Amino acid sequence: MKKIVAILILIVTMAFQLPEKPVRIFMIGDSTMANKPLDENPERGWGQFFPQYLTSDVEVKNYAVNGRSTKSFIKEGRWDTVMNQLQAGDYVIIQFGHNDSKIDDSTRYAAPQTTYRENLIRFITEARSKGANPVLVTPVMRRKFDASGKFVDQHGEYPGVVKDVAAKFNVPLIDLHKSSQAMIEKEGVENSRRFFLNIPPNHFKNYKGKEEDNTHFSEYGASSVASLVCQSIKDQNLALAKYLKPSDFKEKYAFELPKIYVPHFKRDTFNIINYGAISDGYTLNSKAINTAIDSCAAKGGGTVLIPKGSWLTGPIVMKSNINLHLDEGALVIFTSDFNQYPLVVSSFEGVDAARCQSPVTAENLENIAITGKGIMNGNGFYWRPLKKGKLSEGEWKNHLSKYGGVLTEDKKTWYSSAKALKGLAENNIGKLTAGKELKDFESVKDFLRPNMIRIANCKNILLQDITFENSPAWTTHLMLSDHITLQNVRVKNPWFGTNTDALDLESCTHANVQSCIFDTGDDGICIKSGRDEEGRKRGRPTADVIVNNCVVYHSHGGFVIGSEMSGGANNIYVSNSNFIGSDIGLRFKTTRGRGGVVENIYVNNVNMLDIPGEAILFDMYYAAQDPVAANGEKREPPKVEFKAVDESTPIFRNFYFRNITCNGASKGIFVRGIPEMHVKNVLLENLVLQANEGVDIQEASGITINNLTMVSKKTNPLVYVLNSDSVTLNGLNLKDSVELLTQMQGERTKDIKILNTNNIGLVKQKVVADYGVTDKAIIWALPVEKQKPVKKKKSKK
Repeated sequence: MKKIVAILILIVTMAFQLPEKPVRIFMIGDSTMANKPLDENPERGWGQFFPQYLTSDVEVKNYAVNGRSTKSFIKEGRWDTVMNQLQAGDYVIIQFGHNDSKIDDSTRYAAPQTTYRENLIRFITEARSKGANPVLVTPVMRRKFDASGKFVDQHGEYPGVVKDVAAKFNVPLIDLHKSSQAMIEKEGVENSRRFFLNIPPNHFKNYKGKEEDNTHFSEYGASSVASLVCQSIKDQNLALAKYLKPSDFKEKYAFELPKIYVPHFKRDTFNIINYGAISDGYTLNSKAINTAIDSCAAKGGGTVLIPKGSWLTGPIVMKSNINLHLDEGALVIFTSDFNQYPLVVSSFEGVDAARCQSPVTAENLENIAITGKGIMNGNGFYWRPLKKGKLSEGEWKNHLSKYGGVLTEDKKTWYSSAKALKGLAENNIGKLTAGKELKDFESVKDFLRPNMIRIANCKNILLQDITFENSPAWTTHLMLSDHITLQNVRVKNPWFGTNTDALDLESCTHANVQSCIFDTGDDGICIKSGRDEEGRKRGRPTADVIVNNCVVYHSHGGFVIGSEMSGGANNIYVSNSNFIGSDIGLRFKTTRGRGGVVENIYVNNVNMLDIPGEAILFDMYYAAQDPVAANGEKREPPKVEFKAVDESTPIFRNFYFRNITCNGASKGIFVRGIPEMHVKNVLLENLVLQANEGVDIQEASGITINNLTMVSKKTNPLVYVLNSDSVTLNGLNLKDSVELLTQMQGERTKDIKILNTNNIGLVKQKVVADYGVTDKAIIWALPVEKQKPVKKKKSKK
């Protein structure tokens, strides 16, 4: 009976057991750590972002206050407030010093070797008396450089005291003094301003403005400093490390993802109507719009407003500190008069070239934006060549009637003018070499189509809510620029729009592409970094890019790197996106001669539907042609040969892809390296792919596929491996019968592991190994049956 009662008591106790209390972190310090008002106020403390980088198991209670020193924090009773709440197991993060050094203020001044030291010791001993865990943080750096550009430390003895106390009392130390100096110095004299509140008046309603404030943080600065704190916790493996929040990418914590600075603008508005603009869709408004931009820039910047209506214009030239805002209902139409677009020095496929001036140009600027729910239309039908086979007979005749132009000799391709056709005949891309000048390309001017939005050598860029459509060539081309935000941007081009990439990031760093929708005739989201020798000489990779919550409809590739990637690409994160009708889903392309290193690419939670080509493709034999062959078109496979490795040899390595689905594709996975440089270290995990063909791996090393559900029409073989090594297929889930599970070919094929294949009873033949593959090359393991001999068979391949 006693046992029964005891069991009942235990059951009742467990039923009513309270959930485990969250770990609590108390933060005490000054303004650099404190929470700040969010409404129309740019100032932030790093303590505001710290909780965002921790798991939900943690409760952060921030008691840091502007202007406090250790002395005033105690005198005002703020430390007593914290002490009254402290419990065993809590943490106390302590950071003071900025205000302790104010020797002229008796209410705050605490001499470093006496009062300041004593107060730090008090915080430690009293926190420990409650069973809490103190953590000391050195003062974060102010931004100061001398006339020669050398960083100046303004903290005197205070950081040393913190380090000394931490050592003597065995307290964890986060040395922000050191890490923040390194961060500021890395950014340099000008770019480091972004961390701080160097903001003139009239930018925010609830912030007066200050030209120089090198102590308090912007949102970008505060989030960056919070990440330094998290990095120190991780590096030292402190007890708090287990509470660091993971990101969408298994290899990274949330704090490790790139930070992007978003520009802001004066609260002054310049309406183009006040500069003579007329909304009738007929009057050319180039002068009015550009005069409004010039006037706004001359007065320190602000918003140039294009209200609702139809506005015809020629090229628009942006200036620094300008937000070009299109109201909802505004339609900006770029004129079809080619005379409005003179030849200018621009770029094409990563090289300097003569091009017609872009409808929108921004060069060597900072703090620029194009925002609003209006539409910019590039009138691209007048510019782009068009193949007859892309249209119905009626559409073709209508195009010829409306747009004029000329036809190629075979009458199958339309060009805008004789100049454009001459450019085709000469294959003249306007390359500015061998002393060539702009005037040398006048005879082929119309062939040199402009990119619609050209942003080059700029920083602090915002494109938000805007729609770009019907582009002459690439739609949004950003080159050699950094700190770029695209949010809720739409690009709409016809599916047959030649060269109409939706977004090209070329040699750019720190970009956030968020909640965008692209529907276009060429690549969707495309990463580039220059072509061949010119790109390698430039040496500017595209790096630290986030793509999240985007949709790409028709395109040659949903997310693409290459083929002009000679400067490299790295640290790129793609998540929570859908590709619907893209020729290829995830597309990575290069070829011999490019050079460049593409590495550290992370993809998570991507869904695809109706992909005509491959769901996932790595191809180092890229040829400049449509990714999906036209009906009846035959393409010969590339000639396989070894070549010497040199600077022109491209490198693909370190790809981490998880949680990917595809409902309909020609092939699930295609990996094709070159003999002298394999595609290396690719992890594909948790995939459900429905495709006509399964997996094709050629000239690759270190390919791991975990938990793949492959539904394929062609199952002879389902998985093909050629001259590859260290390939692991672990957890292949079969849904239908399979003629031949795997075929291995090539004398360089080795170390192939086929592990834990489910529903193996659906397989008629497990493995064929031929053309140089030996029995020892394959390790075969199943959940329930033992390894069986490999069957040898000659193949037509």
